[in-house]
Amino acid sequence: MNPLRPLIRFAAGLRPSDEQLMWRVRQSDDTDAFEELVGRWHAPLHALGTRMLGDATAAEDVVQEVFQRLHQHRHRYEPAARFSTYLWRIALNRCHDELRRRASRATWITDPLAPHDNLGTPEVTPALSLASPTPGPDEIVGNHEDWALVRQALQGLSPPLRATVVLRHYHDLKLREIAEVLEVPEGTVCSRLAEALDQLARVLGPGLRASPDGPASPSHPFSPRSTRPLPRPRHD
Repeated sequence: MNPLRPLIRFAAGLRPSDEQLMWRVRQSDDTDAFEELVGRWHAPLHALGTRMLGDATAAEDVVQEVFQRLHQHRHRYEPAARFSTYLWRIALNRCHDELRRRASRATWITDPLAPHDNLGTPEVTPALSLASPTPGPDEIVGNHEDWALVRQALQGLSPPLRATVVLRHYHDLKLREIAEVLEVPEGTVCSRLAEALDQLARVLGPGLRASPDGPASPSHPFSPRSTRPLPRPRHD
C-alpha cells in the first residue's frame, strides 16, 4: 500500500465510501481500495458467519471465500446497488452453502428421510429442557456467560429465521435493508422475526416473546425496534 495514501486522505478530509472503493476495484483492480474494504468488513462478516454457523473457524473460512469471490467477480458489481447489501448477500449465500453441506453429510449418516426446510437444512427443534429454571431476559441480556445458551437457541432456528434475527439484532439493519439483502418482501421479514421470537421464547423464556411491530421494552430485548442487543460472546 502507498504509505502516503492515508496522509493524502487526511489532508483532503475525505474518507471514500464502500461504493467508491468497490468502483475502483471494479474499474482498475485497485489493490489499496480492496485492502481497505477487507479491513472495514472482515470483523462484521466474521461475526455474521460465527452466528450463522456457530463456529468461529468455519466463519473465517467463509469470510476468506467471500473476499475471494468479491475480487474474482468484481466486474459484476453494479454501482447503483448499495455495497453493504451486495456483501451481506454474498456472505449469507456462503453460509447457506456451508449449512447445506453439513446437513447433507449429517443426513446421510443419520436418517436419509429426515424432513428438510426449503434451504436443504434438517429441521431442528431446540433440545434445551424447559422444565429447568432459566434466567430472566434481563439477566440473559446482561450476562456474557449465557452466550452459550443464546447461541444454542440461535442454532435451533432455521437458516432463514436465523439470518433475519442476526441481521436485525447483531448488525442493526432496518427491516427494509434486511428485505433487500434477503430479496424478500418486508412483510416476510416481519413474519420471520415474529416466528423467530416465538421459537426463541420457548427456549429462553416467555419474557422474550414479543411482536415484531410492538414497542420495545427491557423485557423484550429481541424486539426488532429494541435498541438492546442480544448477548454477545466475549470473542467472536
